[in-house]
Amino acid sequence: MSSQFDLLAASLRADAVDLKAFVEALAAKLGESFPSRVRVERKGGVLRGKGRVRKLVVRLGESEFELASDEGQISCSRRVMVRGIALRTEQLGIEQWIDALATELLAEAGTTESDRLALEQMLGA
Repeated sequence: MSSQFDLLAASLRADAVDLKAFVEALAAKLGESFPSRVRVERKGGVLRGKGRVRKLVVRLGESEFELASDEGQISCSRRVMVRGIALRTEQLGIEQWIDALATELLAEAGTTESDRLALEQMLGA
């Protein structure tokens, strides 16, 4: 499990040096691999269209991960959701957010075949 986590976290961090490129690459990877769990909002209100990513939201289990991007400034949070109601929201640094997201992705991949296959596709396995 640890090697899978390390591989996934490294994959998610791959473009983190350039934050704009990182956000775009992350939205593309997650959106292609987990389309039913990912919502991408782009500048100008265009969903999955043209324009820079403004917000990326990933729903996994009872967690909702959000990454907001505004002119190179990144803010990350994780919400604990129960029946559509946010019980708790915590702000995370980008590294913590990636680690928490990777942990939840691995947990979800262990519960359904479709999520396992999507994760393998994302990692190029």
